[in-house]
Amino acid sequence: MRAVLTWMFGLGLAANGLIMLAAPAEWYAALPGVADTGPFNPHFVRDIGAAYLVAGTALVALALTANTWPAALAAAAFLALHAFVHLCDLAAGREHAHALVVDLPTIFVPAFFAIWLVWPSARRGLSTKEKNDDRMVSATVDR
Repeated sequence: MRAVLTWMFGLGLAANGLIMLAAPAEWYAALPGVADTGPFNPHFVRDIGAAYLVAGTALVALALTANTWPAALAAAAFLALHAFVHLCDLAAGREHAHALVVDLPTIFVPAFFAIWLVWPSARRGLSTKEKNDDRMVSATVDR
């Protein structure tokens, strides 16, 4: 089930990124709250779209094969840092409290969801890496 959710979430993020790249003005106008963050900048929207496309692709890759967990972990890190920037702007007074209504489902929940999806694969990947590192050290010491 987690693989299906990862696949669907990754496709959604990648689709969002493609729309941001292909039609930045339409994306900017269509998403609630985005216009409140400042004037439209097509280059900036495309830059973020590229990050979303890469993050979504990394999550789709994780749904296909578990050994792509480092890329998926980077995708989750991007989403988490993006959420952190929004939280800092809110705390510093650069955003109004009502922005949370839009940011919660569009920024914060996806970040937590990505971490939840990636975490088990990253933990398994790290424990496998540690075992392999231990084997390498043992082989070197045994010589």
